[in-house]
Amino acid sequence: MESAAYLPILIQALLAAGLAVGIVGVSHLLGQRAKKNAIKDTAYECGIKSEGAVHTRFSVKFYVTVMLFILFDIEVVFLIPLCFIYRDFLANHISIVGPMMFFLSVLVLGLFYEVKKGALEWEK
Repeated sequence: MESAAYLPILIQALLAAGLAVGIVGVSHLLGQRAKKNAIKDTAYECGIKSEGAVHTRFSVKFYVTVMLFILFDIEVVFLIPLCFIYRDFLANHISIVGPMMFFLSVLVLGLFYEVKKGALEWEK
């Protein structure tokens, strides 16, 4: 009787796998393939042949900035639940101000370290 409780999960997993295989299959059948005429696959530039590399390389500073943004974004996401449950902790006479301040101080120290190392300076 307990195995019947897992039947909806099994059906959902099978549907998800079937959908994934179906999308990849349709993409393979109908998708663009490398053709003999490479000019058709290039971007349209008003009739002028494009010069230089099609895919330019990004600077490492771009990736560092993106990683720092993701890092601080995730840390802010960890603070949101603390804001929502703060009243519940106060009702139970539990102080979470100390752990929140510790978390924020580590965050601020990390930001100061990045500024000191010049990680946020784009021109460098």
